[in-house]
Amino acid sequence: MAEQNADADIAAMSFEEALAGLEAIVRRLESGDVELDAAVGAFERGVLLKRHCEQKLAAARERVEQITRTPDGGIGAAPLPEMD
Repeated sequence: MAEQNADADIAAMSFEEALAGLEAIVRRLESGDVELDAAVGAFERGVLLKRHCEQKLAAARERVEQITRTPDGGIGAAPLPEMD
């Protein structure tokens, strides 16, 4: 049940909120002042936050369009090219 609450909590976050949460976890883990069980829990939450950020970025990328010049000299929009 707690895992579902965490998933719902993360799903409701904006990209910026999730990124800030992920950064806070990294700082906490890098400090070394975290007990093993808490570190594992923080790492698991960090994985969920990272996945959420990646999904948000992918969704934003799909919405972004590149401004292009049309053959007749006008201005149009085209999907942003895929990046590898």
